[in-house]
Amino acid sequence: MIKNLPAKLKELRTANGLSQKNVATKLNISPSIVSGYETGERTPSTENLLALSYLYKCSTDYLLGKTKETPHIILDTDGLSPAQIQALQHLINTMKQE
Repeated sequence: MIKNLPAKLKELRTANGLSQKNVATKLNISPSIVSGYETGERTPSTENLLALSYLYKCSTDYLLGKTKETPHIILDTDGLSPAQIQALQHLINTMKQE
């Protein structure tokens, strides 16, 4: 078992507002497998570990405990125009200066 992986997976799942069933559907596995990952009874395959990192927008290094960095917040800008994305970036930069 990878140290702290079960707790990280549960924390990331709840932080992303997902149920175990949601995660299972997205990874094309059963909810009992997701539960096993979160209780430490099972260890994700390399393929599923990578899929979990994509799903939770974090690095596999974070999941494996190689880095203590928490995942960064990623904004989904799909569907926004370049001008809208630029406006968001300007807003973020302004807020950082305050």
